[in-house]
Parts: sequence; C-alpha cells; structure tokens
Amino acid sequence: MAPDEAYYWVWSHALAPGYLDHPPMVALWIRAGTLLAGEGNFGVRLLGPFAAALGTVLLVRAGDDLLPGRGAGVRAAVLMNATLLFAVGATTMTPDTPLLLFWTMTLWALARLHATGRGSWWLVAGVAAGLALDSKYTAALLAPAILFWLVAVPAMRVWLRRWQPYAAAMLAFAVFSPVLLWNAAHEWASFEKQGGRAGDWQPARALQFLGELIGGQLGLATPLVAVICGAGLVLAVRRAWQRDAAWTLLAGFTALPALILVQHALGDRVQANWPAILYPAAAIAAAGLGRRWQRLFAPAAIMGLALTAVVWIQAIAAPLALPMMQDPTLLRLGGWQQLAREIDATARAQGARFIAVDNYGIAALVSRLTPPGDVILGAEPRWSLFALPDAGAVIDGQPGLLLRSARRDDHPDPSRWAEITPLAGLTRARNGMTAESFRLYRVVGRAGDATIVVLPRPRE
Repeated sequence: MAPDEAYYWVWSHALAPGYLDHPPMVALWIRAGTLLAGEGNFGVRLLGPFAAALGTVLLVRAGDDLLPGRGAGVRAAVLMNATLLFAVGATTMTPDTPLLLFWTMTLWALARLHATGRGSWWLVAGVAAGLALDSKYTAALLAPAILFWLVAVPAMRVWLRRWQPYAAAMLAFAVFSPVLLWNAAHEWASFEKQGGRAGDWQPARALQFLGELIGGQLGLATPLVAVICGAGLVLAVRRAWQRDAAWTLLAGFTALPALILVQHALGDRVQANWPAILYPAAAIAAAGLGRRWQRLFAPAAIMGLALTAVVWIQAIAAPLALPMMQDPTLLRLGGWQQLAREIDATARAQGARFIAVDNYGIAALVSRLTPPGDVILGAEPRWSLFALPDAGAVIDGQPGLLLRSARRDDHPDPSRWAEITPLAGLTRARNGMTAESFRLYRVVGRAGDATIVVLPRPRE
C-alpha cells in the first residue's frame, strides 16, 4: 500500500463531509470496503474492481449510444482497460477511482439522452455529476463540457428552454452541498488549497511541465493507447466543427479538460493521474477512427496489458533491482514493512511511549504497519481539520520517537517537544536499492497548541 492510500484509510476512521485535500467519497468507499472485508489491503481496495467493472459496462453502453453500429463501445472499453491508469487504478483506492466511475456515468447518461431524447436522463446525469464532485474537485470540469455541448450544437439548444437541465444542475448542487457546507465551516480550507494551484505562470519551466505532462500520459496510458486516444481527441474536435451532437459531446469531455490541463502546465506540474478524466470519451472517439488507426488497436491492447503485467510483477515480487528513478513501484511501495519493523524495534529499545511522524502519508502508513501496541501520532497542522483525538495528554512529559524524511532540510519544531535528541537514521529499501532515508529523534513531549493527534490503528 502507498502512503496516499493509507492516508485515505485514516479518513475512513474520521468520516466528515470534506477534507483538506479532496471531497469525502474515497473515505466512504474505504469505510464500506473495510466493514465488509476487514482492515487489510483487500478491504481498503474492495470497491475498486467493482467500480472498474461497472465503469466498463457504462463505457460500452455510452460508446454504442454515441457511435451506433460500429462496435465503438467494446473497442473503447478495450482501450480503456489496456491503460496502466485504469488497470492499476482498479486495484488501488484513491479519489480517482470513484471519480472515473461517476464521470463515466455522467457521460453514459448524456449519451442515453442523445440516443433516446428522453429528458429524464438529465436527472441521472445531474446525480452522477454531483457524486463525481463528491469524489474530486476535477469534476467541476463537467459543467463547461456540458454547457459547451448545449450551446455549440443547434439541435441541443432546445434543452435550454426546458426544465430538465436546470433540475439536473440543482440535483448536482444538492449532492455536493455537504462539501460546500464543510468548507464554509472550515474557512474554505479545501477550496483555498486547490484554488491556489490555478493561475500560476512560469514560462521558463513551461516546456518542462508540458513535456512531463505528455511523458506521463505516454507512460500511464501506455504509448500506443495514448497516441490512439490523442488521435480520437483530434477527430472529436474536427467533427464538433460540423455541429454533430455526439462528437461535440465527446469533444467537450476531452478537449476542454485538456486545454485546462495544458494551461495549468504553463505554470506548474500536472500530476500524471489528473488527465484520467479524458480517457473515457477519448477512447470512444478513438473507436470512431478510420481503418488505418484501427489496425493499431490490437497491438495497443496487447502492449498495454503486457506493461500492466510487468508493473504488477515488479510491485509484488520485485524480480528486477532497478534504480528508483526507473522503478516507480520502489518509489511508492518498496521497503515500508521493513521500515515499520525497524521503527518499532527502536521504539522498544528507547522506551518510547509513542511514535510521531510529521508527514501525513508516512504517518498513516506507519499507523497501519507497526504492531498494535504502538501509539502513532500525526504531528502537522493539517490534522487540525480531522475529528481525531488530541495527543496532548498522551505526549506531555513522555518519551517518544519522531520520524522525519531526510528530504526535509529544517529541524524539528522545538515548540512541540521539550527534548530532541538525534538517533541513528533509517532507510527503506528493496533489493539493496534505497528508496528513501529518514531521520529519527528521541523526543520528550510537551503539551501546547501544536496540532498533534492520535492516529487510528487497524481494527482487529
């Protein structure tokens, strides 16, 4: 399990309508999975494969509704499932997992609207869009995509004079409103954090960020699938000029978000998983390409599935001793179990009453991996937004350990600790390859205003 997944697992033990980083859907899914299947990795990820299966079915139906008689739905689903982004994402649990399902559900509902002309599908689309917003703020890009579809296609403008689209917007707002209320009660913390990423402009690094964006998609979508889906996006834009309703919908769901991501890359790094929302519609559009492109579908699927298998084998068994920069599984997954054992052994040797960590993801993972008797504390300001027990009474005057990543070049905050004594450092590694180094300190706790909370432990 990666640190981010462990962090979302902590959310599931402190359920709330919102969190600093994302809306709450991923926490609800993890809570449901762990109630059904236990606190292990299987329970945390339980709903991922079901979401992927349902999303695949909806993608098939959407493709057949938008491009009927071409087998577009099946081809789109094959392309989607051949990506690392989807295949690996189906067996991990992050906000992108529910986002992709509800984004695809919104596309499916609008495709049904296009195929049947029945206004009730607007209501389904509204609920799905609201659930997507409850998953990740990226879903806000659904609004301009749908509005573009209504305005750009003359045949769709009739809906602007009917009540269903407005009812759909109200439904989406109602489903999303708990997140809004949570933000209003917490000084708009989540919106401020996410909104702070917009509007940056760094022309000196724009080419670097754009290159990373393209390279990330070639990696996560796999090269051939990324190229084919890119060609599908271009075709959707070209056909949208002809005001075709189906193709304009696909253009709205691909080109508009793509432009936003490119704009963001002019000033800051775009994480490789952010463009995931482009692929359902891009895969359908790719299914409408001509025969020369369709000859690449089988090789693309085979390459994608083969690369996915290689990544999973490396993540599980690590048969190749690759440097960290060539092995993302080492960077994210390698060496955590051994690190947890070494932390626990040091805590026992030092007579530590607690183990504090000042990185949220590492703290969450240490809380999942160390033995049940250890008390794990999260020591950074973000935890003030969580309904977790305050650790003041636990640490005051008590000895403990403080774990910090060696990447940090500052010193521990003395206002949090009465005593700070450096100990020997630790590393996490796999097959002799070091993924990360840590500094370890023996500390004595001090009650005060600093945010330090007791993290949950897996239920036995």
